[in-house]
Amino acid sequence: MSTISANKAYSRLDYLRLMLLSREGDRREGILLRQSKGWFQVSGTGHEALGALALALRSDDYIFPYYRDRAIILARGLTTYELALAYYAKRGSSSGGRQMPGHYSDREKNIFSVCTPTGGSLLPACGTAWSMKMAGKDSLCLASVGDAASRQGEFFEAVAFAVQEKLPVVFIVEDNKYGISTPTEKFLPFNLGIMNDDMIVKIDARRPDNVYHAGREAAEKARRGNGPSLIWADLDRLSPHTSSDDHRVYRTLEDIEEMNKRDPIRLFAEELIKSGELNEAAWQEMQDEIAKSVDADYLRAEKEQDPLPEETLIHNFGPDPKPESPPIQSGQRTTMVSAINNTFRKALDEDPKIVFFGEDIEDPKGGVFGLTKGLSDSFPSQVINSPLAEATIMGVAVGMAAYGYRPVFELQFIDFIAPGWNQITTNMSTLRWRSFGEWKCPCVIYAPYGAYLPGGSLWHSHSNEASLAHLPGIRVAIPSTPEDASGLLWTAMHADDPCFILIPKHIFRKQMDVENVVPVPFGKAKVVRDGTDVTLVTWGNCLELAQEAAASVSASVEIIDLRSIVPCDYETIVKSLSKTGRLVVVHEDNRTGGFGQTIISEVTCVPDRWNLFLSPPQLVARDDVHIGFNPIYEYAALPDVSQVIDAISVVME
Repeated sequence: MSTISANKAYSRLDYLRLMLLSREGDRREGILLRQSKGWFQVSGTGHEALGALALALRSDDYIFPYYRDRAIILARGLTTYELALAYYAKRGSSSGGRQMPGHYSDREKNIFSVCTPTGGSLLPACGTAWSMKMAGKDSLCLASVGDAASRQGEFFEAVAFAVQEKLPVVFIVEDNKYGISTPTEKFLPFNLGIMNDDMIVKIDARRPDNVYHAGREAAEKARRGNGPSLIWADLDRLSPHTSSDDHRVYRTLEDIEEMNKRDPIRLFAEELIKSGELNEAAWQEMQDEIAKSVDADYLRAEKEQDPLPEETLIHNFGPDPKPESPPIQSGQRTTMVSAINNTFRKALDEDPKIVFFGEDIEDPKGGVFGLTKGLSDSFPSQVINSPLAEATIMGVAVGMAAYGYRPVFELQFIDFIAPGWNQITTNMSTLRWRSFGEWKCPCVIYAPYGAYLPGGSLWHSHSNEASLAHLPGIRVAIPSTPEDASGLLWTAMHADDPCFILIPKHIFRKQMDVENVVPVPFGKAKVVRDGTDVTLVTWGNCLELAQEAAASVSASVEIIDLRSIVPCDYETIVKSLSKTGRLVVVHEDNRTGGFGQTIISEVTCVPDRWNLFLSPPQLVARDDVHIGFNPIYEYAALPDVSQVIDAISVVME
């Protein structure tokens, strides 16, 4: 069954056919569920007229849909057969069977992979639109969201950033009056009068003509460089929220009956029949033809290959980056801050698609720790201050990376990651896996990290690498020397995955000798001190504790600077253990759930490794408590040299 392609002239009869195609696919899936064929469905019934928005788009435009946008997706060129593969979660579907139905994606057609949180794609849409503007293109992003999600903070951040930068984004709020079972009328920012009415275009989105004209006007505005539009689409959700819902529980039968009288397909067909563009016989023939075609597509898709269990882990990460020597010189004495700044300068000079974005990173300040000092003066179009909005920083990184730019974005402190956590967990870490490798998110997020620097208190002193390590699809590294900081950042900036580089504040201004500048891969630890009695694994600020403790005991301690948390170099740890038989792990993150517990678990759960141990392994870590402002609190919570010495004594007993 053919669909309307983008850029085709608007034909009302063709569009009725597309609306019916969308409706019939939803109806077919409902029948299949009642036959116990399939597990779940989310319906776009009642939203079909919105597909006319896609007719204003070109092939170089991007769509950031949400899960009721079946008609938009069909208008963009996806087929019912492809949507049937997604319904059955087949291996050949856009997600390889990893996403629910309605979670559309197509890299070739620039349909961004849908995430279930309905507001989650708006900030990435802004990131892509910003990239388009930077590249001098007149393309645009169409980003849709359900009405309930218009109360999320990311909705406001996206609209604010789009207005601030005059981005070519067309936002669509699909107001079907319900957030699952909750009426949304009293929640909507439009009804509360807290949105600028001048930028809102309200339409009756049951009428495809209205949708088409509003979409054309918004697209033309975006292409002229006049910034975003917000279309508030008034329509009905004619079905329950999903197949797991029954709207008769919270809607009266009279309400449902009245709503069905506003069915956009029925209204449009009646209008075309009245105008003489369609007759009853042709209308019935169209319905029969489409029903037959959709039925055939679902029967065909049902027979296709299911996912393979042995492929569960593929597309968590892209290929391992091939590290090259970082752009700093051996034989000098310098700090991590200086090495990082020089590395950033070289990257900006080499690649115009590298963009820095973060709070206070422009000159004259150059970041609160001077990591970007002097860079915006030299590269004003690539080093840009962000608003104080971590979700914007993370979400824009996703959209820019998906478009082909190389975001290198700063979090002022890793403690401030929480407002951006939704984008990290929803999009950044999942994008490659959930799209079966079709989309990727190559970006670098760097942040000052850790304590041992009095006066930081709760939100300037924590180290939470274990939280990041818990998320599949993200690389995490913590350098302890200028050459490792430069090398890991250089490798990250040439990687195909999201990489978090955490920079220990206590030691990043420490003058250190740079003796050997070599490529630094992820997943390769460094033995910084040879020993034969105890293997001591650590990273970041705690390297200082390890070295002081090792110098204070009679035992021969081998110190391993892990450097890379994900992936972790268990091979080097086990090789050392085969020599020493004793293990101490030291880190400043929380004890419970900290990465040190992961290391101890991994090296003791394999029988061959267990047999290496001469004594129980020990973990030295921060107590499960926050860090207070008074240094007495800080140092009472953090690991110290005496605790490391005690742990060495325990394993030597």
